[in-house]
Amino acid sequence: MENKIKLPIIVGPTAGGKSALALAIAEEIGGEIVSCDSMQIYRRMNIGTAKPTEEEMARVRHHMIDIVEPWENFSCADYAKLADRAIDDIISRGKMPVICGGTGLYLDSLLRGGLPEIADSDEAYRAELCALLEREGAEKLHKMLAEVDPESAEAIHMNNTKRVIRALEIYHTSGRKKSELDKENNSIDGKYQPLAVGLFYPDRSVLYERIDKRVDIMINEGLVDEVRALEQEGVFERSKTASGAIGYKELLGYIHGETELSDAVENLKMATRRYAKRQCTWFFAKDYVNKIEINPPFDEKTFEKSVKNAKKVFQF
Repeated sequence: MENKIKLPIIVGPTAGGKSALALAIAEEIGGEIVSCDSMQIYRRMNIGTAKPTEEEMARVRHHMIDIVEPWENFSCADYAKLADRAIDDIISRGKMPVICGGTGLYLDSLLRGGLPEIADSDEAYRAELCALLEREGAEKLHKMLAEVDPESAEAIHMNNTKRVIRALEIYHTSGRKKSELDKENNSIDGKYQPLAVGLFYPDRSVLYERIDKRVDIMINEGLVDEVRALEQEGVFERSKTASGAIGYKELLGYIHGETELSDAVENLKMATRRYAKRQCTWFFAKDYVNKIEINPPFDEKTFEKSVKNAKKVFQF
């Protein structure tokens, strides 16, 4: 990896504190932030996507925000191409890029040179395997893996149930063996060495409280008016992506008179919590992500500790 570009990366669940950490790191090292968020790329979708404020973007230059209209097609490969260009530009000016965001497919595509991860996740199937593990033990799962992918079973110890379950999930979702996909992935020589930290909440209820508070703040900042303005502009008619986005889909029901505002807000909080759970599952299955535990109280001392831990991973 000595010839690869070392790339500081901050990932984790929505409302987990990624942006604040990225700002602190970028300011300290004179860096610039490259957003890795599949919704912040869209213009005029501001409050609901939790874009950086004008003050934050004045403090540190941001990239990959407000680059396309909500109805324009934009793929993981598009993101990888443009983010790669932004990273090259930042480095050419003697700055350090700091990747920050919660869209795992975008990050995966960037690190794989524009190619997405082949095998998707299946939370329902994973839950089924976890239940089977509880009932019949690790040996049962390992035998299941040996039947469909003996090479992976040989490489993964029976007691490493997390990896056993992931290998079974890969076979279930893609119809292909993890051992085969690993060989293909190893042949992809990406140009970056990911130095990644993931903000991790051991007590999930703490994260959910942060999510609920942030939704309340979004409502107070005018999210309903933002959704109404986009509706009047015809954005949601032209874009399934926009109309189905968390924060917009739920409030459209209220604007159309289909639900009360309190119910729409509660649905938004629930959808965001579920999304955060999926983000945690995705990122913490990645071997290159180093967990930084976040525990209350959320004071300056705790934040400084997070910055210090991140800098150790980033090697500066």
